[in-house]
Amino acid sequence: MSLFLGGILFLVIGYVLYGRVIERIVGPDERATPCIANPDGVDFVPLPRWKNMLIQLLNIAGVGPVIGVILGIKFGKIALAIIPVGCVLMGAVHDYLAGMMSARRNGANLPKLVRESLGLAYSRVFSWFMVVLLLLVVAVFINVPANIIDKTWFTGVPCFWPAVAIIFVYYVAATLFPVDKIIGKVYPIFGALLILGSAAIALALVAAGFAKPEILNDCAGFADFQKGQPLFPCLFVTIACGIISGFHATQSPIVSRTMRHEREGRSTFYGMMILEGVIAMIWAASALAIYNLAPENLKLGGATVLGNIASHFLGPWIGGVTVCAVIVLAITSGDTALRSARLSLAEMCRIDQVPIVKRVLTCLPLAAVVVALLAWSNQSPKSFNNLWNYFAWGNQMIAVTALMTGAVWLLREGKGAKALVAILPGMFMTTVIVTFILWTPGTGGQPWGLVPGGLPLAWSVAIGAVVACCFAAFVARRGRRSTDVVKSL
Repeated sequence: MSLFLGGILFLVIGYVLYGRVIERIVGPDERATPCIANPDGVDFVPLPRWKNMLIQLLNIAGVGPVIGVILGIKFGKIALAIIPVGCVLMGAVHDYLAGMMSARRNGANLPKLVRESLGLAYSRVFSWFMVVLLLLVVAVFINVPANIIDKTWFTGVPCFWPAVAIIFVYYVAATLFPVDKIIGKVYPIFGALLILGSAAIALALVAAGFAKPEILNDCAGFADFQKGQPLFPCLFVTIACGIISGFHATQSPIVSRTMRHEREGRSTFYGMMILEGVIAMIWAASALAIYNLAPENLKLGGATVLGNIASHFLGPWIGGVTVCAVIVLAITSGDTALRSARLSLAEMCRIDQVPIVKRVLTCLPLAAVVVALLAWSNQSPKSFNNLWNYFAWGNQMIAVTALMTGAVWLLREGKGAKALVAILPGMFMTTVIVTFILWTPGTGGQPWGLVPGGLPLAWSVAIGAVVACCFAAFVARRGRRSTDVVKSL
């Protein structure tokens, strides 16, 4: 219980103290934001702060801080310490920099920001990689809520594919219509549902934890899960969105286009990542409890464990509301993932997105790819696991790119050694990704590895650290191209 409550307290203090440090480094001012300087009635639409905060929260808080942590807590209760530290020092910094960079560049999407900071060659590869990753996100965030609906509420009634169809139609509508017509209208409702469900499970968990403190200790069954899965790098890939997620850097520009004042950035970008960290802590701790109370859950999938957590702590009715909140998390990330893919593709191909016809034509090929991914990923559980793993490490590659882009931006703004707030987490996550890809066997059921059989973990970590140092040197050089103030790196 001390790790759980202490972690949440750390998140709050981190927002107040470290969030202020990051805000001072960036230096928001009174310049006109994109929606004030260039309103277009579609994507550049002024919205109030509270609505932007809810939109940002629901955009970024997908299934990672729920399903991801239900799996990730099997690494042990140490995850309850790693989640808040990673969230404050890495994830929230990442989200804030992505949002503020975009606001300063008229709502530019991540590919354009990368091109300006890391160069044309890097950005060409990255831009298409990011669009593919966003389409993987859409496919995952259709699959997961449809599976939750199918397995949690309608046992015995086949409703997976009808749920897929309904969710997909909503995604297409949300990406085509102006941001204030659908997203701006329904997100406050979804946000209330999310807050209600998360608060309910948190209160029930605290009550149960004080009554039986042992339910928040490590479960004996975790040993089987941990065999062959070292804490580093596997935890930092499994609990992607609860610590840091590159997907967020693709979503922050959406809100940067509707933010009326730059000083709203800390609460909107940094603060909502902190709130996502709180959500991740709640579900990680509740999963730890259910594994101790009912060890048979260790062999079940994340969606099933989710339903068991809700029904155990809250009963069928309030538990159903909580499951609704989790479904909302997935759906409200998937819709803006498709929207971000459309905007990024349009920016890359210079397609005007004000006319509805051009929005439809831009969206059509993206929708076709998503349909193909859905068909492939549902051929077997193995196919979906492959889809999830490509998404997981690809997601973190985008996080690294966004952090290093932010570091170059800070260097060029004359921030000097203060750019380390982005460089250091960027180096850490580079080491995580390279280690994971080199160590993971590249044969059989794990095709996302690059080396047949995988390299020894020590070799993989060493190579990852070297790559991270080289990347940091590249960033420092790119930053010096526009300013000579960086002498300490």
